[in-house]
Amino acid sequence: MPVEPAASVWEFPPVGVAGPSDVVAGGADLAPGTVLAAYRRGLFPMPDHRGSILWWSPVDRGVIEVAGYRPSRSLRRARAKYEIRVNTAFDRVIRACGDPRRPGFWIDDDIIAAYTELHRLGWVHSVEAWDGDELAGGLYGVAIGGLFAGESMFHHKTDGSKAAVAGTIELLDDEYAAGRVFDIQWVTDHLATLGATEIPRESYVRRLELAIELPLPKAFT
Repeated sequence: MPVEPAASVWEFPPVGVAGPSDVVAGGADLAPGTVLAAYRRGLFPMPDHRGSILWWSPVDRGVIEVAGYRPSRSLRRARAKYEIRVNTAFDRVIRACGDPRRPGFWIDDDIIAAYTELHRLGWVHSVEAWDGDELAGGLYGVAIGGLFAGESMFHHKTDGSKAAVAGTIELLDDEYAAGRVFDIQWVTDHLATLGATEIPRESYVRRLELAIELPLPKAFT
């Protein structure tokens, strides 16, 4: 089970009454207690181009609804290509996601260090797509009760990241599926093809408050 770190010395503003910007706050630190406190409020960290920490809560939050999810034919084909594993190559996954050659690079050394420590404490997990002994793709995210907050994904082989998303949905689809929240931050064109939708920030926060009280999926315990 996850180990609760020391409480944060920082206080975040209420997200439910935040303004029209996706950025809600700036500053603080990336200590485990700070990062977890942020997720429990509906925030996540992402540095700006100067490396300063910003805390985000999108006005329109991207989610994938787990309960009743119906994968497309192309997603079923992608999933069938690969074996899904959890937490067997976390360092490789987060470093592939943080490859500075990727467009929109933002996962710097500080982010990697922070989420690696949260992984050590049992709060952050990798979901990996394997083709035999080859890591084809994967994603990592924060699991708090019924929340799985996907942070980033990558692929080394065709459909590797799609298979990891499909595998994550399978891991979350249990008797608590209706209350679970699979957060993907923003809906991109690619994620929309996988079934991602947008919900208002206020709805996300209400669902989050209930979700974090649920048991963790067995794969993440």
